[in-house]
Amino acid sequence: MRPLAEVFPLLGWLKHYQRQTFISDLVAGIIVAILLIPQGMAYAILAGLPPQYGLYASILPLFIYSLLGSSRSLAVGPVAIASLMVSTSISQLAPQSEADYINAAINLSLLVGVILLVLRCIRLGAIVNFISHSVLTGFTSAAAIIIALSQVKHLLGLDLARAERIDESLMAIASNLPNTNSITAVISVIAFIILWYCKRTLCDQLLRLKLPQGVVEPICKAGPMFALLIGSIAVWYFSFDQTAAVKTVGMIPQGLPHLHALHIDVDLWRQLMMPALLIALIGFLESVSVGTALASKRQERINPNKELVALGMANIGSALSGTYPVAGGFGRSMVNYSAGAQTTIASMISAILVAITVAFFTPLFYYLPKAVLGAIIIMAVIPLINIAAFKTCWRFNKADALTLAATFFLVLFTGVEIGILSGIAISVALLIYRSSQPHIAIVGRVGDSEHFRNITRHDVTTGKSTLALRVDESLYFANTRFVEEFILQQCADNKQIKHIILICTAVNFIDASALETLENLIINLRDEGVTLHLAEVKGPVMDQLNSTHFLTQLAPGNIYFTTDQAMREVAGV
Repeated sequence: MRPLAEVFPLLGWLKHYQRQTFISDLVAGIIVAILLIPQGMAYAILAGLPPQYGLYASILPLFIYSLLGSSRSLAVGPVAIASLMVSTSISQLAPQSEADYINAAINLSLLVGVILLVLRCIRLGAIVNFISHSVLTGFTSAAAIIIALSQVKHLLGLDLARAERIDESLMAIASNLPNTNSITAVISVIAFIILWYCKRTLCDQLLRLKLPQGVVEPICKAGPMFALLIGSIAVWYFSFDQTAAVKTVGMIPQGLPHLHALHIDVDLWRQLMMPALLIALIGFLESVSVGTALASKRQERINPNKELVALGMANIGSALSGTYPVAGGFGRSMVNYSAGAQTTIASMISAILVAITVAFFTPLFYYLPKAVLGAIIIMAVIPLINIAAFKTCWRFNKADALTLAATFFLVLFTGVEIGILSGIAISVALLIYRSSQPHIAIVGRVGDSEHFRNITRHDVTTGKSTLALRVDESLYFANTRFVEEFILQQCADNKQIKHIILICTAVNFIDASALETLENLIINLRDEGVTLHLAEVKGPVMDQLNSTHFLTQLAPGNIYFTTDQAMREVAGV
């Protein structure tokens, strides 16, 4: 039986919990709650749900993660990318009513949670490694642009149908620009100014006044709340919702969410399976990436397996709350860390404050303009648009840069789901292509040393009748034909070659197809009067070879412990 602290990491942290630690967690929890309340409502609207569902997703899931999560600073809740993916996947089902839409969102939460728990049970958390950094960067940049464009209708007060592709969004916006609500546009501009000012200038000004950091931090992070308050007061005071047709959030039901009985619809799950898998993988990868980055700042580590369980249970908690999938948000987690969060008690405090807001203060949001929520979303996703990453990738590896660009444009012009799946497919295809044509170096001795290097890069000595090759990849079905053809071509180009030394320093395994190819290569070389030798074979690979008749077929070729020994005995150099 495992100790409770292994199941609930919070219990381990509480052993050394002190008054100062609680104060730090309290401040961080308050600051994150101030950010989370307007963001949660905004992301719910982005997901196609009423705003209160973003608040519901910020209560029980946070409590569950705070008990099970291994990251002290990760702030779990509604996030922009997952909200967009929820909207995209459910809209494709064409739900007949709002109740059907909400039911699909609940089932999506449950399915995401189940997928994450299944990945933990079968130890497949490493599946996220198939989503390369280039694919993820291209996807998030494109998704951020789609999210920003989806909010233009709220900023300008337009009635636009939902569009999945950027060309559809741009055409709809352009054709409806004459219908812009001028008052709504002015409110949007003011909201942007407030958000930008709080983010860029206010902190410096407050610090110049020599105010305590504990006072400056909450004020600087409260930009969304300031925009919310000012926008709501303006609409209420001037009755813009009636005189200028400014769209507001309207009446939000007061009271905590009721726990829902989960009704599993097999047909609905079948339709939501692929979107749920993508949301689970993207959410898990984002959460682990952020959690790892923040943990490293404290010389700590998070446990990805525990994160699978914590995020899985948080999403099941979201389903029980009757709302949509959650994940660890980059922006909020950075705010949580910089505000001084020491443990997940900070997340509990944030959840309690959101719960109090939902229970007592939702009538205050009646006059909240949707334009302000649109501005909050856009300001939150702008940092996700990473143009510099393409330039960096292009300088370092053009294939990765092309993968990034392909994913970016596919997401923009074919939709989120097809775009990310295509990006993953391109990434896997590129991996297979690279491994199918491994780097093969012809090597020679460096001076009188025991070191052997590539003849194209170093001044080395080689034997006239001996060719030493280093294959920088394991040997398996996808690349053995390439290696075989390379060796045979070298022999055809140089009739003096009598011995081939295959250096296996980078060969970690040999599959059955590769073994058969090597056996055929031995026969083909023997017909040409050439003997094949191996050098520096690793222990596990040697165990594989010893379990077959390969060593007998290799004779009169040998397997040498080092390349130096092989070259001295075979080539005399």
